[in-house]
Amino acid sequence: MSEVLVQYEAPIRLGLFLLAFAALASWEYLAPRRARLLPRSGRWPANIGILVVNTALTRLLAPAAAVGIALYAGERGIGLLHVVDWPFALEVVVAAIALDLAIYLQHVMFHAVPLLWRLHRVHHADLDFDVTTGARFHPIEILLSLAIKAAVIFVIGAPALAVLIFEIALNLTAMFNHSNIRMSDVFDAVLRTLVVTPDMHRVHHSVLRDETDRNFGFNLPWWDYLFGTYRAQPRHGHEGMAIGVPGFRDPRRCATLSGMLALPFIREREEEERRRSESTQQPA
Repeated sequence: MSEVLVQYEAPIRLGLFLLAFAALASWEYLAPRRARLLPRSGRWPANIGILVVNTALTRLLAPAAAVGIALYAGERGIGLLHVVDWPFALEVVVAAIALDLAIYLQHVMFHAVPLLWRLHRVHHADLDFDVTTGARFHPIEILLSLAIKAAVIFVIGAPALAVLIFEIALNLTAMFNHSNIRMSDVFDAVLRTLVVTPDMHRVHHSVLRDETDRNFGFNLPWWDYLFGTYRAQPRHGHEGMAIGVPGFRDPRRCATLSGMLALPFIREREEEERRRSESTQQPA
């Protein structure tokens, strides 16, 4: 079982990613929720490009990734679930839910700590909100997230199968809840009792800070309900709301691979001053 998980983890995840991406991109084309601010031809290569960079980096520095860490911990009996004598199926469910809670808490932390926010704002600085937004994270944030996830896996003793299921679910729901897709209000209201929907997560990508600091969940919406971070709708509606980070509205910074990689090292004040300087130099 262990050898099978290690051998087939990457192709399974890649295959499901491609299927989900094709389905959601088609849905966006046929029934978009919002008009695009920028053309796909500029944003998509950059967003997918940073995904390729992150994938290559994690495979280089941590080839075993999260599943390998779980296998290592399991072989040595490390973690709380190795102390209790529960049915394996229950351990898988408990571990997956615990990992989801950890991701929620990590997300809150990346908003609350200024240094971590500088990394995480690469994700939020996308000027549009679609299926590729769920893939754009700075490489340093990806490595920090992997380290945090490894610590959680060691503490709870998550079975490798639970980690694989969680990783696949996280990838798929990240694409889904960032998608620019239209669905009925009734269906959305029912669905968001079980999983984070695009309309629910889009609120989190608002330029307004009181909306950005809401709806932190990726897979399960329950943590936002439980901890009081849930907001049902954006103040200006989904069609009227502005997406992104105040102070970072230049596509050269937000919609190019080089711009995204440099973004954590640029202060918002410096960016605003640069934009003002450029605007004053333009001929009337």
